[in-house]
Amino acid sequence: MVHSILGLAFVGLASAGKVLWDGRFNDLDSSKELDKWSWSNQVGPYQYYIHGDKKDASGGTKYVELSPNYKNPADSSSAKGVKITIDNTAKWNGSPMLRTELIPSPKAFIEPAQPINKGKVFYHFSMKIADANKPSVNHEHQVNFFESHFVEMKYGWVSGEQGISNPNLQFMIGGQSKWKVEWKPQVWHNIAYEIDFSGGSVSFWHSTGSEPLKMTAGPFKTSTSSNGADWHLGVLRLPRSGYDSNAPEDWYFSGVYVESGPITTAVTGPSSGHGKGT
Repeated sequence: MVHSILGLAFVGLASAGKVLWDGRFNDLDSSKELDKWSWSNQVGPYQYYIHGDKKDASGGTKYVELSPNYKNPADSSSAKGVKITIDNTAKWNGSPMLRTELIPSPKAFIEPAQPINKGKVFYHFSMKIADANKPSVNHEHQVNFFESHFVEMKYGWVSGEQGISNPNLQFMIGGQSKWKVEWKPQVWHNIAYEIDFSGGSVSFWHSTGSEPLKMTAGPFKTSTSSNGADWHLGVLRLPRSGYDSNAPEDWYFSGVYVESGPITTAVTGPSSGHGKGT
């Protein structure tokens, strides 16, 4: 009987997902800690260099704030969420694009032998907008994207679309919309990119509020190109003549982590280290 119980326990452990990188901000007291990161001092879970050059009143980062009020209330494994802001000062290296982005630091991978760009992995995050500083529906926003844009979310009017505005949140593969829904303020959208780097495909998992994730679209064959340090948590807004303004935009993210399979479908994600089977 003991051997049978132990056997079942090992089977349970073998079938559980594993957290490969944890970006849930649980180890950061405030966003000021992000400012400690540099190419010569790669500390913390994120590389933080894509942002504007302004500081807040205390001399810290102006564009990123951490608070328990910014997380999905259904996610008890996250102590905090993040509010990422873009405004007319959020220009990086002189580009006209507005952008504030955080990139997973390879120094923070839990097991370097298991990088986040190999095999089949799941990129998890929840996202919300609010009525205050609501993002523009007249601009193309590229959200939580890879450098090659093989998979990303988009919001607002997208180049090439008809009309002048678009209120939809869209899941995109190679610039093509594969899923969309009107994004209403205060609604948390829970998302996981299921990326098979070996097989060259992406699937989309989604839910809202406290509901568990469900496979919603895919798999889609695509070129899954990543060096393991080019996924951008945050937003890039493209300029658009006649529609640009100085109004700030706030974006809220929660429950950010990458795991190997099987996927954790609960909005309350795994503890740091080993994930929970579904």
